[in-house]
Amino acid sequence: MSLLFQAYSLARPALFSLDAENAHELTLAQLRRAHNLGLTRCFGPAPLAPRTLMGLRLNNPVGLAAGLDKNGEFIDALASLGFGFMEIGTVTPRAQPGNPRPRMFRLPKAEALINRMGFNNHGLEAFIRNVRQSQYRGRGGILGLNIGKNADTPIERAADDYVAGLEGVYPHADYVTVNISSPNTQNLRSLQGADELGTLLGTLCQARERLADQHGRRVPLVVKIAPDLENDGVDAIADTVARLGIDGVIATNTTLARDEVRHLRHGHEAGGLSGRPVHRKSLAVISRLRERSGPGLAIIGVGGIMSAADARAKISAGADVVQLYTGLIYQGPALVRQCAQALG
Repeated sequence: MSLLFQAYSLARPALFSLDAENAHELTLAQLRRAHNLGLTRCFGPAPLAPRTLMGLRLNNPVGLAAGLDKNGEFIDALASLGFGFMEIGTVTPRAQPGNPRPRMFRLPKAEALINRMGFNNHGLEAFIRNVRQSQYRGRGGILGLNIGKNADTPIERAADDYVAGLEGVYPHADYVTVNISSPNTQNLRSLQGADELGTLLGTLCQARERLADQHGRRVPLVVKIAPDLENDGVDAIADTVARLGIDGVIATNTTLARDEVRHLRHGHEAGGLSGRPVHRKSLAVISRLRERSGPGLAIIGVGGIMSAADARAKISAGADVVQLYTGLIYQGPALVRQCAQALG
């Protein structure tokens, strides 16, 4: 196990010499190849530190954040890294290319990334096909499916895309995340406003009731929010999700702030900033959200977890469980087990 995990630290300099998106694609392809050859069995069983979240039993409280596997092409390979649950997407109803490349940039001195991917994905039909072909859920894994809107759908018709996404993924999801916080789709974050959020989530809750009757099970709904919200914005979200019976909140997505990186190469690139600079901002949102919502709301903490200590800080701030993304790029897959053991 240790040799395979150490291999990432040896490979990282070569990967970091490549364009960030190319390195991302290469790493996932090699992980899938290793999985198909049975090499990932050497990782051993995932750390056990069971949690129950939204009625779902997780093997441990460390999940994969959405964005790393947008199309659900690498579910089983990524599961071998030891995650207690996984989230894939964001998927939009129709396939779209996203923004022009280059659109992902490393800032190594800050242990950060800037991306302006723009919900690039193969569309709902291909996404569902990949999910159905994976074995992860059949083996007891908990899989969240993250939905968004197409870039060319007018913001006033966003609910149409989200309902289409919910209808498509519902039979195949353990929970569904409504992504309204990416900064890379024009006007998307306006859906976090109290009135807009209430209208959108109210529509989705109605669709969920219909789908629950149709499929004989109630799938939890989660909303993913930005780290750039002021306290009154966080309070409004907490009040809205409580009123509508939304099951959980993911806090947080990427930030538009550049205070900690503007002096670095690529620090002025457009897009969302993830990694270490987001950690404190997400902690503040988590803390405010927990204070406002009380103990009943499920909170998934994400943003800038680069160590086991960072994962513990998310839990201390009020999160129930955590998710990783950018930390995997800088620390490698050993971070999953380090965090799971620290939170056990």
